[in-house]
Amino acid sequence: MIMEEERERHTCLKLLIPRNSHSNVDAEPIFVKGTWFPTHFHLAITDGLAAWYCRASEEEVKQRASQWDQPVSEYLHLSERYLELHQPGSVYAFDDAGDGHKRLSWTFEKEGVPLLWRWKCLLSPNCKETTAQILDFLMDSNIKLNDKVVRKTELFEKMKAEAEKCLTQSERIANERVEFESEIYAKFLGVLNSKKSKLRELRDKLSKQENAEKSPQEEDTEKTESFDEESDNDKSDEDPQKDITSSTKDVMANKPSRRKRTRHT
Repeated sequence: MIMEEERERHTCLKLLIPRNSHSNVDAEPIFVKGTWFPTHFHLAITDGLAAWYCRASEEEVKQRASQWDQPVSEYLHLSERYLELHQPGSVYAFDDAGDGHKRLSWTFEKEGVPLLWRWKCLLSPNCKETTAQILDFLMDSNIKLNDKVVRKTELFEKMKAEAEKCLTQSERIANERVEFESEIYAKFLGVLNSKKSKLRELRDKLSKQENAEKSPQEEDTEKTESFDEESDNDKSDEDPQKDITSSTKDVMANKPSRRKRTRHT
């Protein structure tokens, strides 16, 4: 029993029930407080003057659920849903049931089929006490809601302050990063320019060294060319006729002699 009470849930719904079914202008407000258990539920209703109650037993809930081919849990879930918040499209009614009793009903559609659920509510033997219980529940719920709003507001303000602090810190870090990158880039450019200058100096030195090494070679080349030219000139100064004569003598000396053939008779 204690475990069941711990699992109970409470809801309270304000309904405007029209006195005239054709007009919602003149409507009476009623408050429907529901206490929901795993297998059954209790209702307490008041209009401010009179009060009613409904104690749906486990057997009654099971019977109603079987009539609609539903498990008990689904039947209770739908009932709680329609008596916790006003559902658009649903028609609520709180009609007389005789002897001061009332009948609470509401409509909804399931798979395109219109359904009407209703429960008979008996006149409370102590309307003042029942109404006071509903008002106490509303007051307690309002206080809890206000406390929750205050806590949420404080939490929001705290989170807002933390967010602003984080934003300020992020901006500071971003600025420091920009300054750091600018400083690093400046140092890098300085080092790069220094390296380029040293490379230019080394290139100039290498170029001068190569020019110095090429100069003696060019002088040797010029000397060789002049020597060859002089040799050619010396050869050209010799007597060409003398060369021809000596060549002819050499040829005649080397020519073999011919023997005369003897003719025999």
